[in-house]
Formats: sequence, C-alpha cells, structure tokens
Amino acid sequence: MGTLIRRNETGHGAPGWDPWRVMEQMLRVDPFREIGSIATEDGTLSYMPSFEVIERKDGYTVSADVPGVGKEDLDVSLTGNRLTVSGKRRQDIQEKGERFFAFERAYGAFSRSFTLPSDADAESLEAELADGVLNITVPKRAELQPKKIALKERVKNALKG
Repeated sequence: MGTLIRRNETGHGAPGWDPWRVMEQMLRVDPFREIGSIATEDGTLSYMPSFEVIERKDGYTVSADVPGVGKEDLDVSLTGNRLTVSGKRRQDIQEKGERFFAFERAYGAFSRSFTLPSDADAESLEAELADGVLNITVPKRAELQPKKIALKERVKNALKG
C-alpha cells in the first residue's frame, strides 16, 4: 500500500515535501536536449551542430546536421591528420516592432575537430552538403585495408607399397 504525502501550498518544504514528485521532475529532464547549442556568457544560445562518425570497411563518414547553414558559411579543412569543420549559422534580421514569443534556435560560429586514424586516405577526402546535412567521406588507404589471402591446397602423394 502506498504512503500518502500531503503537500503544502508551495509544494516545497518538509511538511509537504513529496519525494515522488521530485523524482518525477528529475526523470523528465532530458540531459541531451541542448546538445546542439551552448549557452554563452550573456545567456544566448550558441550553435553547435550534432556530428556522427561512422567507420565502414572501405572508409569513414563524418556527418553533421547543419540546417540553415549555407555552403558559403561552411569550411572543411585538413591539417596533417586533423579534420576541422567550422562555420556559422546566421540569425535572421529582426525587424522593428517584432517580438519573439519563443527563442529556442541557436546561432553563431562553431568549430569541431577530429583526428583521423592512420589508415585514412586524407588526400581523397570528399565533402558534400545536401538537405542541411554535411557528409564528409574519408576512404581508407588501399595498402592498409585488410586483404584476404587465398589458401593453396597441397595434395600429398600416396605411398606406394
């Protein structure tokens, strides 16, 4: 049988403290909700796209969700084995007399770097922007890819006797 707990008018304090309510509020928090943005010192949200890095048998794919970021605002560079994706998501110009009732989208400059593995063929890297998704393909160097070795079968001579 459950225990009934009375709350005071504010919902806080020892007489009305409800541990189940506190637990419910804690479980409702999504720790990854703001992963696409970072709060700056002035409280505004700075944009940081979500990335995904996948290894396939023939190479690597780095993908980033960059909706609203144009080709002219993206830079993909390679220094040694360090791949850097940087850019800027521009904010729409606010007209006089406009008021925001919700301001949840993030804007601003971003930069993210990845160290490529030793088998990556950085010279053959390709980048493509389509439908708000940046896809960077990095093939593996052919000489470092696993090779299947064919087995030879040796037939033994039958003993004469």
